Amino acid sequence: MKTTLYNIEQEYLTLISEIESLDGELTPEIEEQLTINKEQLESKSVAYLQVISTKEGVNSAIDIEIKRLQALKKRNNGLVDNLKGRLLEAVNLFGSFEIGFNKFGTRKSSSVAVEDVNSLPTEYKTVKVTEAADKKAIKDAIKAGKDVPGCSIVENLNLKIN
Repeated sequence: MKTTLYNIEQEYLTLISEIESLDGELTPEIEEQLTINKEQLESKSVAYLQVISTKEGVNSAIDIEIKRLQALKKRNNGLVDNLKGRLLEAVNLFGSFEIGFNKFGTRKSSSVAVEDVNSLPTEYKTVKVTEAADKKAIKDAIKAGKDVPGCSIVENLNLKIN
């Protein structure tokens, strides 16, 4: 059987059950198993901590690479926009033209520019409402003894590694 924290925990719970059935009496065998169990726990915990540290380091490197790639994409988009602008200027200056299989020209399109949304009549507006729970206010209210329907404070147990 593979030694994992789960298996160590199960073995520990079995030992505790055995100790309880013996009215708290520790036999030499149980004492030895408890010692081995503790050593396995320490060993596995250190191994888990090493994996956690390694993966957190990899995630940090990934975050840095994502930022680098986003900056590269932004520069590339800027270059693309600049080159398209220059081609548009060339078409405006010289007219439409062809080079090989590529045709350079312009096409008309239209879009609506709205200067002030607030000055529009209501028939030309759509209202988007986003509701979110004010969790801080809810927590403060519950702690103050108020009943907030459908809400409760949930206590979480988070891992702390020093």
